[in-house]
Amino acid sequence: MHIESLYRYPVKGLTPEPLSSAALTPGRCIPWDRAFALAQGDGAYDPANPTWVSKSNFMCLLKNAHIALLQTRFDEITGLLSVTAPDGGGFDASPFTPEGQAELTRFFTYYLGDEARYGAAQKPPSFHYVPAHSFCDHKTQVISLIGLGSLTALEAAAGAPRDKRRFRANIYIEAIAPWEEFTWLGREITIGATRLVVQERIDRCGATTVNPDTAERDANPVLELKRHFGHIELGIFAEVLAGGTIKPGDDIRVL
Repeated sequence: MHIESLYRYPVKGLTPEPLSSAALTPGRCIPWDRAFALAQGDGAYDPANPTWVSKSNFMCLLKNAHIALLQTRFDEITGLLSVTAPDGGGFDASPFTPEGQAELTRFFTYYLGDEARYGAAQKPPSFHYVPAHSFCDHKTQVISLIGLGSLTALEAAAGAPRDKRRFRANIYIEAIAPWEEFTWLGREITIGATRLVVQERIDRCGATTVNPDTAERDANPVLELKRHFGHIELGIFAEVLAGGTIKPGDDIRVL
């Protein structure tokens, strides 16, 4: 079995970016994965104490399906984030500077419209970057992996295709039996020179109902998983123990 494809998601909830390679570091996620996020004004995220809080505190597909129509691209060489609206208009801004963050905040708040949340204190949403922090859906920095055999099993049970982009994994694994990755819990795997320990299965949420092309909520993978397989999990989280560079085509071995 091997890596079929490799992704990062620089802005929480927004465009997946396919990667030709990624340099893994112990205890860290894929570089620039969920590095940026728009915090809702009524949320629990505190930039003065940037600890983990759940996705519902941010702009996210679970709460804001129409953000799937936005296209973003982060260029780590220039340090610019490109944003393109559904009408084709776009701009570049730095997600690192106060000026760039203010511009990104204004755009995303405008785009959210009535879904921008201010709370009782009328605190506006705000765009954030914190060095070495990831706005991921796990309390620690991990890599997410999905065996495509499991996705194929879900599609067969549902009687319809389910785009892998609904599930927003970092690594998709090819040539693997359905649900085989669930047997890896507590075990170590190697990908090239890297070594990871598999921690847990991934509970899926309502974000998976969103069609990544149309932004319509046109399927219910959580219900399909529960109905056909008795659980709501697809994929696994793993922590990096030994670093190195990984790329599509790399073999995956279970120790």
